[in-house]
Amino acid sequence: MKGGARTWYFPDGYLPEKKTIGEMEAHEALMLFNTANSKISVYLDIYFSDAPPEKDIHILVDKESVKALRMDFPEDIGGLELKPLTQYAIRVRSEIPIVVQFGRLDTTQKNMAYYGSMGFFEN
Repeated sequence: MKGGARTWYFPDGYLPEKKTIGEMEAHEALMLFNTANSKISVYLDIYFSDAPPEKDIHILVDKESVKALRMDFPEDIGGLELKPLTQYAIRVRSEIPIVVQFGRLDTTQKNMAYYGSMGFFEN
């Protein structure tokens, strides 16, 4: 087994509002890092505080590569449209261990803020 885990959890999804204070655009992204020598299937389950979850969103990740999913781009996440300021959580399931990171760029203020999170994982 190479590094990583098969299941990852990210409880703090909350898309920032789109405000044009600088050159950078506010967004959240999920990074999927596949170190295996084969293409893999990954499944996203998106949970909400006030709606049923959207499950089994299928994502293909090429061998030995990283795939960046913009959470504000429906085409990156199976056509699901996440509206800004909606609370959500993500479960990532993979057929083999991968490394996953979640990040947010908030440009709603003069001093933009970025944070990344490795989340909770289990094999």
